[in-house]
Amino acid sequence: MNNPNLKGMDPEKLKMLNNIANQGSQKGMNELLPFLMSAVSQNKSQSGGLDFSRQEMDTIIEVLKMGKPPEEVARINRMMQIIKMMH
Repeated sequence: MNNPNLKGMDPEKLKMLNNIANQGSQKGMNELLPFLMSAVSQNKSQSGGLDFSRQEMDTIIEVLKMGKPPEEVARINRMMQIIKMMH
């Protein structure tokens, strides 16, 4: 959350991301994709749900990959390809 790349993001969006990060931190890689898809779906279904731009999403993903081993970065990249194909 303190990453300078996230500095200009809406505080409400950062709050939501923090909540998702806290909930998702206990999930394994196999559980993470369904969890994230559910979180995104719940956000969209709420009236006044937050909308993230493509640039914001790309920034969030890049921050998530920082400090991760190459195998995990590759898994995140594959997960993002799957998500992009679904939209």
